[in-house]
Amino acid sequence: MNITFLGAAQQVTGSCHLIQVGKRKLLLDCGLIQGDPEQDQKNHDSFPFDPATIDAVILSHAHLDHSGRIPLLVERGFRGSIFAHPATIDLSEVLLEDAGYLNERGAFWENKKRQRQGLELIEPLYTQQQASRSLEFFKPIPYAEIHSLFSDVNLQFHDAGHILGSCIVELTLSENERTKKLIFSGDLGHAGAPILKNPTFLTDADIVLMESTYGDRLHRDWESTWDELGTIIRSAHSKRGNILIPAFTVGRTQELLFCFNKFFDDWQLNKWSIFLDSPMAIKTTSIYKKYSSIYEASVRQDIKSSGSPFNLPNLRMTSSTEESMALNRIQSGAIIIAGSGMCSGGRIKHHLKYNLWRHQSHVIIVGFQARNTPGRMLVDGASWLTLWGEKIRVNAQINTPGGLSAHADQQGLTDWYAHFKNRPQLVLVHGEPETQAILSEKINSELGIEPIIAQYNQVIEL
Repeated sequence: MNITFLGAAQQVTGSCHLIQVGKRKLLLDCGLIQGDPEQDQKNHDSFPFDPATIDAVILSHAHLDHSGRIPLLVERGFRGSIFAHPATIDLSEVLLEDAGYLNERGAFWENKKRQRQGLELIEPLYTQQQASRSLEFFKPIPYAEIHSLFSDVNLQFHDAGHILGSCIVELTLSENERTKKLIFSGDLGHAGAPILKNPTFLTDADIVLMESTYGDRLHRDWESTWDELGTIIRSAHSKRGNILIPAFTVGRTQELLFCFNKFFDDWQLNKWSIFLDSPMAIKTTSIYKKYSSIYEASVRQDIKSSGSPFNLPNLRMTSSTEESMALNRIQSGAIIIAGSGMCSGGRIKHHLKYNLWRHQSHVIIVGFQARNTPGRMLVDGASWLTLWGEKIRVNAQINTPGGLSAHADQQGLTDWYAHFKNRPQLVLVHGEPETQAILSEKINSELGIEPIIAQYNQVIEL
């Protein structure tokens, strides 16, 4: 039995790992490669395996960098089952169908240009209909239950605390009277974050695949994070501008609404009009409400006495294009939460176009920004941002409050691995090279284990 690393190897997108046990072939995740256009184009390449030979996909969570190529996998011949937490299945329906819609829309406008230039037309990566069809292959598995997928493969999900339904994957694999336990962290959550439970600690494994997104840094403590965010919002009101918050529709948006509710008076949010400008985020928030049973215990208790943590008296959900466009006429007093989280698409780009050049505007970056994305450029201090071929001057104040992350930091990752009693073989995935090198050195010095940093197409025997 072995594992081959086919994505998220020295990068933070495209999660995909192939496990072979006997005659079985399993995929851990099947995610989109995200970043600049050159990286995006790699999603169109053939898979480095025949999709028809894959027996099952095990999906750690719904984010597109883990799930986004599943419709393509199905279109190219996969006919097995896709095992995921029930909440992940509901979220995947929203995310994958939206991705299909955006693929079609992007191809449509690109082909308009190509027609005028006499160039060959392109096909979308996959369509909304193809995304919907892939959902037929999903099978729900709740936390903690052990399921025998095949005679030689047992699966158990544990709460990863990253987004709703996110899973740590525990696989027990048998071949030729040998049994190995593989643990895949998926994306580990940031302990103490709002709404969800902390990542589950496990103690036994033969090999651990662990994400390393923030393996080079420590997050600010939560109390300081909330203090900084509140200070930004209170001070921004005196400048009489708008606040733009590019936020991932799954997880980060719901955490923001939760905290807006919790700190409503302290942050003087009654002075603002708050807009959730994302049809997908609106649907996602409804799914979060559906699965309150897997929230952290104190939040479940608060819901019993106070109702939904996502309700605000001055919150307006803007679904239609017309409503979204109207927001660009607001000069002052609006907090606009919109996708995409890295400013690489969606409605936030329009709001940046109308606000980024204004000195009284604020942009609050609340999530990870991959290399070569517009969000990363803003974080890195760009003076100009190009949107639809037009250069926009960056005069707005760019705020990057530390601590607002859905991923465990260096200490969180190290502590999670340290709970394994026998110090199993550790492989780092889902991280940038410099980050992984720093985390590797940290773990080696503290725990006496030298992690393997997964390389693309590397094979490790179990």
